Parts: sequence; C-alpha cells; structure tokens
Amino acid sequence: MVLVRLLVLSLFHMSLVGSQPTQSQQQASSPTHPSGEQSPLGTGNLSFPWSRLRLPRYIIPLHYHLLLHPNLTSLSFTGSVQIQIDVQNNTNWVVLHSKGLQISKATILDQNLAHLSDQVLPVLHNPSHEQIGIFSPRVLSNGQKYFLYIEFGAKLAEGFYGFYKSTYRTSTGETRTLASTHFEPTSARMAFPCFDEPGFKANFSIRIRRSPEYISLSNMPVVKTVEVDDGLLEDQFDASVKMSTYLVAFVICDFKSVTATTSSGVQVSIYAAPEKWQQTRYALEVAVKMLDFYEEYFNIHYPLPKQDLIAIPDFQSGAMENWGLTTYRETSLLFDPLTSSISDQLWVTMVIGHELAHQWFGNLVTMEWWNDIWLNEGFARYMEYISVEATYPDLKVEEYLLHTCFAAVGHDSLNSSRPISSPAENPTQIKQMFDTVSYDKGACVLHMLRHFLSDDVFQSGIVRYLRKYSYRNAHNQDLWDSLANVQTQTTVIVVKDGFFLTLGWCGEHLDLTAMMNTWTLQKGIPLVTVTRKGPRLLLRQDRFLRTVLPSDPLWSTFFLWHIPLTYKTDASSTIHRHLMTTHTDSIHIGEEVNWVKVNTDMTGYYVVHYEDGGWDEMTKLLLENHTALSYKDRTHLIHNAFQLVTAGHLSLDKALDLIGYLQLETHTVPLLQGLGYLEAFYRMIEKRNEFDLTRNLGQTWSDSGSVSERRLRSDVLSLACHLDDPPCLDRARQSFKDWLQSNGTLNLPTDVAETVYSVGAQDDHGWASLLHTYNISLSAAQKNKILFALTCSRDANKLQRLLELGLEGKVIRSQDLSSLILMVARNPQGHHLAWNFVKKNWDTLVEKFQLGSFCIRNIIIGTTGQFSSPEELADVQLFFESIKEQASQLRATQVALDNMQKNLRWFQRNLETLRNWLNKQMQ
Repeated sequence: MVLVRLLVLSLFHMSLVGSQPTQSQQQASSPTHPSGEQSPLGTGNLSFPWSRLRLPRYIIPLHYHLLLHPNLTSLSFTGSVQIQIDVQNNTNWVVLHSKGLQISKATILDQNLAHLSDQVLPVLHNPSHEQIGIFSPRVLSNGQKYFLYIEFGAKLAEGFYGFYKSTYRTSTGETRTLASTHFEPTSARMAFPCFDEPGFKANFSIRIRRSPEYISLSNMPVVKTVEVDDGLLEDQFDASVKMSTYLVAFVICDFKSVTATTSSGVQVSIYAAPEKWQQTRYALEVAVKMLDFYEEYFNIHYPLPKQDLIAIPDFQSGAMENWGLTTYRETSLLFDPLTSSISDQLWVTMVIGHELAHQWFGNLVTMEWWNDIWLNEGFARYMEYISVEATYPDLKVEEYLLHTCFAAVGHDSLNSSRPISSPAENPTQIKQMFDTVSYDKGACVLHMLRHFLSDDVFQSGIVRYLRKYSYRNAHNQDLWDSLANVQTQTTVIVVKDGFFLTLGWCGEHLDLTAMMNTWTLQKGIPLVTVTRKGPRLLLRQDRFLRTVLPSDPLWSTFFLWHIPLTYKTDASSTIHRHLMTTHTDSIHIGEEVNWVKVNTDMTGYYVVHYEDGGWDEMTKLLLENHTALSYKDRTHLIHNAFQLVTAGHLSLDKALDLIGYLQLETHTVPLLQGLGYLEAFYRMIEKRNEFDLTRNLGQTWSDSGSVSERRLRSDVLSLACHLDDPPCLDRARQSFKDWLQSNGTLNLPTDVAETVYSVGAQDDHGWASLLHTYNISLSAAQKNKILFALTCSRDANKLQRLLELGLEGKVIRSQDLSSLILMVARNPQGHHLAWNFVKKNWDTLVEKFQLGSFCIRNIIIGTTGQFSSPEELADVQLFFESIKEQASQLRATQVALDNMQKNLRWFQRNLETLRNWLNKQMQ
C-alpha cells in the first residue's frame, strides 16, 4: 500500500533529523552382558514396580561418584556411577531415570561396600517414563544407606540434549569434534542413570578419561590428573556442592581460554575454539564484573572456587547455567569488535548477566518442581536488567525492559496463554514451560512487585529467601513469605476515602500471598478501564483478550487481580499509588486535574484504556507537550493504543492520531515503537511500489553516537532499505561494492552491516559472495548478519536452497535452522515457502529439536504468525489435524491458531479504517 509506505518513510526521515501423563506400555528387559559374565537373576516373574511419572520419594540420592570415558573417534561413551542412597521405606526396588543407555551391570552394596547379592541384579526398563527399576533379592531397610553401582554406555547423542557431539571447522578446513552436555530439564538421564528431578539434590564427584590432546571441564576444578591405560589421562574433579542433576555438566574439547579473578578470589575463565580465542576478552570482563555485582547484591558469596564460561559451536538455546560451567551459543558469549554490533554487545552482556544470576536463583535455591520454573527464569530474566544497569549503565538496558513486558502482553492477551505457575509432568510438558510466560511475564511481574514494595524491601526479601533455602528447593509461597517478613520502615501509600495515608509497613498490613496468587495462579493480563467523572477517576478491571469479539462469551469472563496502580497528573510530579483489589473502584484526583496517565513508566503489568475521550486527551497532550510524560510513558501509550485496536476496544484512526506527534519525538524507544507498528501494517499489506524520496541519508552510516542513537540508526536504515528508499539503497549498494572489492579487508560499520549485506544479497553475485563469506567466517556475529541478509533475497529458489542447507546441517548448522525458517517466513517471497517446508519436514524437525522445545514452538508460531486469510487458517488447521497426537501435546498450536484469528479479525475491523485515515492524511 503506497500510503502506508509513504507514511513510514516520512516519519523515519523526520526521526533521523530530530534524533540521530498417560500410563504407557511398560517393558521388562534384561541388561546386556559381556561374554563370560554371570547371568542376572531372571526377570520373567518381575513386572515394573512403579507406574507414575515422578519417582518414588522413599529413596534419596546423597552422592554420585561418576566415571565417564567418551571416545571422540567412535562417538560413543562408557561409564559407571556409584550412587549413595538413603532408604526411607523397606523395599526391594530402586527406581531411577535412564534414557537411551545400555545398562551392562547393576549391583547394590551396603555401607561397608559389601555386595547384597552374589549375582548381577535384574534391570527392568520402562522407556515411556524413561525409568529403570533395579531389583534387590534382599530387602533394602528403612533408615539404612546403600550404594547403587551401575555400568553403562551409549552413543554420543545427535542433537542438543544429553551428552552430545559438536563439531567446528578450522580456517584450514579441518573438522574437529568435541563432546558437551545439556541436561535441563530432563536429559541428565541420557548421560548417566540418575534421580533426574530437581528436588533430588546431591553431591557429585566426577572423573573423566580423555586423550592427551583434549582437556575436560566440569562443574568443579580438577584436583588431580592421573595416567591410566593406553596413554589416556583421567581428570578427577573436586566434589561438588549439593545440586540438582540438571545442573551437572562436562565438556571434552581442545579449546583455549583466558582467565581472570574476581575481587573475592573466584577464578573466571572463558573457553572458545582456538581460532576464536581473541573474541573472549569482552566476556571475561563482563563475567568478572557480574560476579562481583551479584555477590554484593545478594550478600552471599559465590560458593564455588571457579566459574567457567564456554562457547559451544552446536547449541540449541542461548545459554545454560550449569553450576560453575555455564555453556553458551557462540553468539551469546563471543564478541568481535570488528563484526559485532552494539546490539550484539548488549546481547552478550545480558546473557552472561542472566546465567550468572542463576548461580544463586536456580542453582543455590531451586524450584521444587518444573511448574515453578519461573522462580528460576523470571528472576534471571529480571536480574539481567538490574545487573547490566548497575555494571554497564552506558548500554541503557532499561530501554529494553519495556519490550520484554510488551512481548509478555502479546502472549498473555491470547486465550491460549497459561498461568505463570502451571502443571507440567512429562518431559514434553516440562520443556514447554520455558516460554514467554516463565521468562518475560515472570520478569515483569517481579518488576511490578519491586516497585510496589520498594527496591530495599525487594532486595532484602530475596536475600532472605536465598539464605533460608540455600542448597534446597522452594515454592512460590516461600518467596512471598520471605518478602512479606522483611521488617522495615519503608513507606507504603494506602488510599482511603481519597486521602493518602503513610504507614510504616512491617508486612502484616499486606496479604502479599493473596496479591501475588492473582498474578501467578491465573492466566492473562488485566485491562484497567479509566473514566473521568468530575473530581474522581472511575476504574474497572477485566481480562484483556485480543482474540475475542464482544459477542464471544469469553469477552466478559470474570478474572480479578490485585493491581498495584500508579498514576501521574499534570497537577504535580508525584507518582500516586493505589492497590485495586475489586472489579470496580474509584480514586479522588481533584477538579483541577487536566490529564491523568495511569501505569507510570509501565511499572505495572496491565493495559490501560481511557474511555469517554480519554485517548483524545492523551493525543492532545503528546502533540502539545509530549515531554510532560517520560519516554517510557509515551512508549506505553503507543503500545497500549495499538493493543486496544487489535482487541476491538479502540478504533485504528485514534491510535494513528496518537502517533502523529512522532515527528516531534527525539527519543529512540517511543519512536521505534511507533514505527514498528507502521512497519507491521506494511508487512501485512505489503505491495512493492517505487516512491522517490530525495533526502540524503549518507551522513548517518557509521558506528558513532550513543547506544540509543546507534540502535535507532540500525533499525531505521534497515526499514528504509526494506521500503526501497532510493538514497538508502544507493548508499548500501556502494558500501557493499566497496566491501566486496576489498576482499574482506574493509570492515563495514557493525550497526549497519546487516542492512548493507541485505541490499547486496539482491543480485546473484552478491548472494553467492555472501554465502561464501558465511561459510568461512570465524565470527558468529557476522554469520548471523549474513544469514539474515541471504534470507532477504526475492528469489524463491535461493530461499528454498537456504532451507535445504539448514536441513542438511553442514554449511548452515542445525542450531540455526529454526531461526532460518523464521527469517524466510518474514520475507513475502518466502512466507508460504517456509510453512510448506515445515509441513513437509515436520518429523525431521521434531527429531532434531524435540517436541515441546522452544525451537518447535517458535517454528509453529513464527511461520504462521502473519497468516490472515480464511484459506491460510484452514490450511494450518488441516495440518494440525494431520499431526493430531503431537499437536494435542503442544500449547504452541493453539497460540498459532489464536494469532491467525487475531490477524483475520484485525483486517475485518481495521483495513477500511486504515485506508480512509491514510487518504485523509495525504489530502
């Protein structure tokens, strides 16, 4: 649509000037035995003794002695584990987890290491529950401790879970192999038999055998290395602190490292492939600063002697918080000043902040079960912002918290959302808990709670929580109790009869549990509707849903939250507070007040709708004096207005009128928020038409300026070239030509490199050159930018080739396939191509990434996210029906359908309004 394009282009040109459990079949089988070994007791009369997904509570693991010998030539490993167990009920059975392991021997010993049986014990398998049962002919007695000894072996896993193989290629073309682990949530059982639930914390003493050309790493430092048979070395690691199985980690590789020490003496090392060693310096600086910060903030010493951070070439998620050995994607840890942009730098800083926060939140204190994973992930996500703001204030990380909360609102305003704390029993259900709700909504609810209680009370409460439950497991309730019990004279403002009362709060005045249960035990986000009536502000709360019409019964479904409201008026600079606990409420604000902005700086997790001309007042305020509101408040208004349009509460022309002030805006965040909505409209309605704008953008193509200015430049130039703005295209083509002719010696400004590559990828030679550079580059940051550029081609055959390369997993790694599919889906030429690829290769994708993983979720939601026609909806429904057994286990399928219904209704409600509004603006 020409007019949409014109509006977007004119706005960003002005902005540049101004700103710079089902019970499955159980199976009994005998273990395999080397020839000559005594046969086990018979299994013929035995049936698997346990029918539940969760392990029995009456056998408690205390200490694992684990020996592993990975062979990086045969890509297999053997091992043995001796687990000291505490028996709390008379039993003949030990039931624990094992998945894909060949058990060759199992015995039970008493406390004096004497065998309870002179025969190898029978091992029964229940593959559907990933459990094994070991039968002891002698009863294991209540109150006694025993040792369970198991020998096992397996192939190194393909994919990204368990004990798996990874490879990297040197600059000379040699492929080298390493072995690494990723156990969260339920994959430690793929590496060794164990009690693989977070509540079974134990100590771990690990030994790893390796060839001399490799090193081995684990959670603890090596205390001794000894020579064993055939020239092998055995690294013996110090005993770990008490921890959950999912935090155990080991890596066998030939990497190099850089090392420094924190102010309290913790040794920090960053490991990477030898030729990427120079890209580790920034991460080392960040990790040392972060550990120092967290020790001070939590007032608890980091309990291990070392913290290793390692960049794994094949890694599905962003990073993993294994205690003392955190693992990362290369893009999440390595920073190359020549190819990494300011956004790359911020990402590395935030990811390290996230994983190191976990060393306390998650590792020291762990949720009792996966239904409360948000206690780990919501806190770590929120601590990213607190830690980066404290250690790297120039990165302006607070500008990104709004977008975290906007992402949460986007998901939570669909009926397919879920409560923060939700039931999850089997591995597929558990994997799905690692989602927007646990991470982003969790962080935003904590942000709201921190502002409600005050920084000091919040910090004191979580220190109390961490101290009380160290090396233990906790529930939601334990956190609320710790926060409520903080004795402090912090002021709390309570509204009564229109007057503000100041109370010294000691916890008993506020039922924090009742308040927080409304945020964690029910799904959704509240909509607070505000109406001005003389000196009073009338308030009503409802559930905010973007996917229903007023005629739908869900429209009036009753939900109730305890909402810590904040608001500002033109009458004073005071931030007023009010706890809203009923469906309707009112506040006295006075006759003299001209305007009221509710949810100050969006510290609260709720959407605000201004009825009866309230939005007209906001539009007038922004046009006449937009700086009367903070940049966060301006961004919040823009976001809420367009969300309300989608939900049918506000007409589109009102929201478009609201962002009319953007030509006056000088702050990056509200400007990009407004442009983002216009770009989204353009992408949904996209038609290519040339439109000549003569303004010269040449002076802005650099890495100069503040972090905010650099981010704005990157986003705006990307959008300009996407909309075929001639000055943008001309400058990008020239820069790309210069880069090609320099044979890689010219370094493009990192913040605009992706835009230059994207324009260069439009012709055959440019595309082929970029693919070649992608193949040989040693910078993960550069490869990411090039891959995005390659997917911007308007040649469907090239897009298809990229998808095939991603599926093959050689030139484009399997870890990048899900991102690649989404990038292709963003391209109008690749929209249906990506979806058809997913349908055709569904089984392969599930095998690569596992059902329930965030990769599968992103693929489902991302490839269907812009579908908006009844035909597309019907096609997706038909496919979901064809994979009914899997689709029924996935929340993402319902999210995808909700999103398409939302898009469909958006067009029905708003397309004509948008057309009329644009025609009116251009008259």
